[in-house]
Order: sequence, then C-alpha cells, then structure tokens
Amino acid sequence: MLYGRVPDRAAIRDEWIERAIRTPTKEKVQADGRIRRWAQIPEAENRHLRVVHLAGGETVHNAFFDRRFAP
Repeated sequence: MLYGRVPDRAAIRDEWIERAIRTPTKEKVQADGRIRRWAQIPEAENRHLRVVHLAGGETVHNAFFDRRFAP
C-alpha cells in the first residue's frame, strides 16, 4: 500500500500502519462505517498508533499516535 502523509506524521512508517490494520490491539467501528484500529508500536517508544480506514480496509483515512489511548 502507498500512503500520503502530512509533514507532522512523516515519521509514521507504512509497516506500522499495516501492522495496526492486520493485528490491532483494539478495534472500534464508527457510526459512519469507518474502522478505528490501534496497535502498540515498540519501535516508537511503545506508543499506540491509531489508524482509521474505510470499511473495505483498502483506504486509510487517518493515522496518528493516540496519546489518549487506554486499552
């Protein structure tokens, strides 16, 4: 997959996004059908990456380190 990103999120690696999609720590479906998935990223100081993607799983809407994540 190829991902475009804004400069403040340039450090987020594609493999981290794919990891969050494939093996999430937590998953939640939003009312609009988008899916939120979180994964802990050891290479990024154990922070939790939140990835929001469309229901089909092919299009990533957003990805960022979620400071408020609570397992």
